[in-house]
Amino acid sequence: MRFRDRFGLRKNRGSTVTKFDREATDADIEALIAFARSRQGVEFYVEPETFATDTTAVAVAHDGEWTRRRVGAPQVIGKVARDLGLPVYDVQIVGYPPRMRAWNERNRDRRIDPGSPGEAVRS
Repeated sequence: MRFRDRFGLRKNRGSTVTKFDREATDADIEALIAFARSRQGVEFYVEPETFATDTTAVAVAHDGEWTRRRVGAPQVIGKVARDLGLPVYDVQIVGYPPRMRAWNERNRDRRIDPGSPGEAVRS
């Protein structure tokens, strides 16, 4: 089977790969798209690559609910945002929106169940 680079992950990656992290996959991008399509007022915030983590994007809904996924390169989430007609920001320039922190505060008694990726459960 021949690999298709649906979201431009390989094309936009460049020659460096973060040492301790896995690379972004189509599933990561699809999760961001599904989040954006199932919620209102979504904005994307690009987080830079670090020594231990690939470039990531945080999708934040109007109520502050959010999800973070690897995207490989800022160009990838830029294309996704354009395709969905949603804004994308550099978190190093604009910071995180206050509604994200407010959502975290309202939901601080929730945690992610390691057995169910993305599923929040009550502690």
